[in-house]
Amino acid sequence: MRCTRFTRTTRMMAGLLTGLLLGISPVPAGAQLAVQSRPGHGFGAVYDVAHETTLNGSIQEVVTRHVLGSPAGIHLLVAGPQGIVDAHVGPFLNKETTDILQSGAPVRIVGAMSPLNGKDYFLVRELTVGGSTVTVRTERGLLVRVHPAPGQRVRAAKTAQGQPNGDAR
Repeated sequence: MRCTRFTRTTRMMAGLLTGLLLGISPVPAGAQLAVQSRPGHGFGAVYDVAHETTLNGSIQEVVTRHVLGSPAGIHLLVAGPQGIVDAHVGPFLNKETTDILQSGAPVRIVGAMSPLNGKDYFLVRELTVGGSTVTVRTERGLLVRVHPAPGQRVRAAKTAQGQPNGDAR
């Protein structure tokens, strides 16, 4: 029998597949990898639910202007028993909540400290101010996007329709 190029390729592939099968066979079929509980990795500060705490204090300053190297969105400088804390509440607060964020207002924040670019930020998961509680992040630390109430959308749409040359945008 003559050995052709096709049969050589077939034999080589069979040998490689056999080697692969033998290489993975020592792993038991029922083996499962252990899931480790650790903070995620990615861009920006990382929320670690294992280090979640509650802080009570008063707002010293509301920072809406972005500072290079800090998480984007609104920051509250909160004075509490542990000193001034930079609390990040993100960019998605609704207008009603941002309107009651005033200097001197008492606030209760639930969240976790996280270092970013050499500075510690308190990543707020839950914010209580002015008698209302707002969820800022999920329990995994993902920012929650707050949508305006349906009535607010209608008013905005009517305003846009009433403007001359509204389609010129």
